[in-house]
Amino acid sequence: MEETVTDNAAVTLVGFGALIVLLFFLIAWYKWHVFAALLIPILLFAALPTVDRVTFIDAFETGFGSTIESIAVVIVLGSIIAEALRHTGGIERITSSMIKMVGRRRMPLALTLSGFVIGIAIFSDVGYVILNPLVHSAALETGATMSTMATGLVGAMQLTHAMVPPTPGPLSAIALVGADVGKVILFGTLITLIGALAGWLFARLVGHRVPSPPSEEFTGQAVSEQDRKLPPLGLAYAPILVPLVLIAGQSVADLTLREGSIPHDILSFIGWPVFALSVGVALSYLLSHRMTGKQDKENRRDKWIENALRGSAMIIVVTGLGGALSEILQATPAVDTIANWVAGTGLPTIFLPFVLGVVGNMITGSTTVGVITAASIAAPMMEQLSLSPEATMLAGAAGSVIVKYVNSSYFWVCTSLSRMPLRSALISYGGVTLVNGVVSMLAVFGLWAAGAL
Repeated sequence: MEETVTDNAAVTLVGFGALIVLLFFLIAWYKWHVFAALLIPILLFAALPTVDRVTFIDAFETGFGSTIESIAVVIVLGSIIAEALRHTGGIERITSSMIKMVGRRRMPLALTLSGFVIGIAIFSDVGYVILNPLVHSAALETGATMSTMATGLVGAMQLTHAMVPPTPGPLSAIALVGADVGKVILFGTLITLIGALAGWLFARLVGHRVPSPPSEEFTGQAVSEQDRKLPPLGLAYAPILVPLVLIAGQSVADLTLREGSIPHDILSFIGWPVFALSVGVALSYLLSHRMTGKQDKENRRDKWIENALRGSAMIIVVTGLGGALSEILQATPAVDTIANWVAGTGLPTIFLPFVLGVVGNMITGSTTVGVITAASIAAPMMEQLSLSPEATMLAGAAGSVIVKYVNSSYFWVCTSLSRMPLRSALISYGGVTLVNGVVSMLAVFGLWAAGAL
């Protein structure tokens, strides 16, 4: 955009600082919903002196529209897949396969790997609600503490949920910075696997020292203790893995095939996120055929889509607001001022989106909002900071998982269901998300420094 919202750098920086402070108070103190808490400060920015309101309106509408046009349908499709896995036993089947792969004697590792896969598809709190009875049963059976058994799972689900599409946060951040989805999937999977295993090691080191006995109230509720028919293993994994492979294939085609060739065109189309996730939705419908009764199947599938639309709406509009904020900042001198200051410190510029992700998460308590916040603010500065879109997105996502504590709904879901004392939960769940985020960021930094990102 050639026109500027304001030419005054001081006004922009003061206004931006006030926006962040107001956002914090509206969410943390007054408990506003994140949509209203983000919208009002952005609109108040237009009241600052020297701001051209006509240009502000144009920047707001352009940023909002251009951001959601590329990800709205994709977020809905991803949410439908999540609903299907949630209601058809797909999550339990994935977990069961991990237990068989590593053995019941290594249950904490099996649960961590399950969380690593499940977090790619569904919201972390939903995953923990479903798996909580299994965690208690496994802890009772092995004599382990809940900290040992649950901590790796809690961290891994949050990590892939923040960094690997098709969950809403990564998709939104990808749209905001213009990253390649396939590259984010490939690098994000590698980074989060390293981070998740670090979380499992953390649980092994501290879990037995943290007072957190399992509860017998969940006995008989774990999937292994119920007479419930689960879907075939291939069908459980397919809605997650097939879209990821198709999207990653598009990126590989761009690197290896001549643009305009028939193979390139075919792989580009089937790797288009809308098509790839539509395939995932079709595979999810196959899962529903495990249910009895035609009417029951149809009602359940309709319910999945309704739930997905409701859950997606907030993410889509918040992402749009993030795009609006990014466009407004890009039309001010603040971008150059902040970028030049960061470059002048001599610190690696990759840590700016990381810090923004940490701040966004600490303010809102939401990993998804943290990812979006980091991408929104860092996107206009990528060129000045010599950052690729993929590095920017992944660094911000790594920051967004640090640290889950009392302002996070996910923290309270896991704490209450695991029947863990607050101090124990802060050590276990706060600690593992800190380890996850730091180790993942070190992996991002290593790949960026090596020129891979």
